[in-house]
Amino acid sequence: MTSAATAWPKHPGYRIDLVPITGRVTVTHAGVLLAESERCLRVEESNHVDRIYVPEGDVRWELFEPSATVTTCPFKGEATYWSLVGFDPPKRDVVWTYRQPYDQVTGLAGHVCFYEHRVTVELDEPWPGQVAGPRYRLPVWGDQADFVRLVDAERQGEGRYVAPPLRVLHPDMPDLRGHFRNVVEGGQLLGTAIAAAWTELPDQRVTMATLNFIRAATFDAPLDIDIDVLRRGSTFSTSHVRFHQGGVLCTAGMLLHDTGADDVMRHTATMPDVDGPDVAVPLDFGVTGRDLRVVDAAYDDSTDRLGPPEIFTWCRYRDAPSEQRLHAALAVQSTTHWTIAAAMRPHPGIGESAAHVTLATGPVTATVWLLDEIDVTEWLLYANPAPWSGRGLCQGEGRVFTVDGRLVATYGVQAMVRAMHRPPDELGGPNRAM
Repeated sequence: MTSAATAWPKHPGYRIDLVPITGRVTVTHAGVLLAESERCLRVEESNHVDRIYVPEGDVRWELFEPSATVTTCPFKGEATYWSLVGFDPPKRDVVWTYRQPYDQVTGLAGHVCFYEHRVTVELDEPWPGQVAGPRYRLPVWGDQADFVRLVDAERQGEGRYVAPPLRVLHPDMPDLRGHFRNVVEGGQLLGTAIAAAWTELPDQRVTMATLNFIRAATFDAPLDIDIDVLRRGSTFSTSHVRFHQGGVLCTAGMLLHDTGADDVMRHTATMPDVDGPDVAVPLDFGVTGRDLRVVDAAYDDSTDRLGPPEIFTWCRYRDAPSEQRLHAALAVQSTTHWTIAAAMRPHPGIGESAAHVTLATGPVTATVWLLDEIDVTEWLLYANPAPWSGRGLCQGEGRVFTVDGRLVATYGVQAMVRAMHRPPDELGGPNRAM
């Protein structure tokens, strides 16, 4: 196909990268397999969500018929479509291809792409030493490497750090507000505070961190972090942390640092007797490189499935960070996930599906105590009972165990659960409503 009509000459800085995927991609609808392949491409394009392209030969074409729809992309060429007809009702224009793509993207030839919001596109990611790793629904929020770069804030000078926005890590990322909630999780801020404060006092490990979440932060703008060492001691030190975004204070807290000492005594709480990770149900939060599994599938959108106010979750990461402070930062990232869902479980008609829709929810304060060395590539069990809820608040008490029963961290979370009388958009968006 001639490139005379393309936009490439006018936009030489535009970027489309075709990246081979390691893993198996499956495309399904209503439980029926539409395509399956280990030879897919991830297309990373300026101002677009990443798309997965599947080889034509790995599609079950008996379930499709050609559509009359034709569209033109100024950077890829003319696209033709197929509709899914093996279902009632049929789904129009769910898959497309560029039969003769422009010269800059010739690798697209012989591949097709599915609309992820019309069918289910999933990635089985292989992990080292495993036949099969976790499964993720596409598009994903990001990867473990993104978490590490976000929590490992850049030092700008004594006591000053900047955590980049997700857009800095992915410069061509479009507005993802239709795909993901544009709010930084409290656990990520907790991990960032620990990593930065540990960097400020590298000879003393952080043993406690507590944050108050004053105003929600968004992931599309940088976070300015100030670490003020209130007392620097030879054994213990105390620091104060503040997060600002756009000049507005959003989070503040305190951290305790310790040089450590030999055991005078040692004991540990008993690990709960719950199903192990091989039995627990996978939970996809859209982050490749992280494997979450929930005992009894207790993290549930259903408002009808009731249970005790507790959640037990297994978590591990694919890659080992280079420093213990980053292991700690990743380990605390999910500590704020579970309290609200656990508190909702005993109450009929209340569930996670109402969060940020009819209920304003979110942690307002969190404290974590780091007790021992952590390896996030090994399974960690987060045992999270919510012993109280009322007055628009709920309380969680968590313990983090290694798979062999060693207690490595404990945490406490207080969160709000309050009725919303107007939708979040009318209140200025989720960062103001929650």
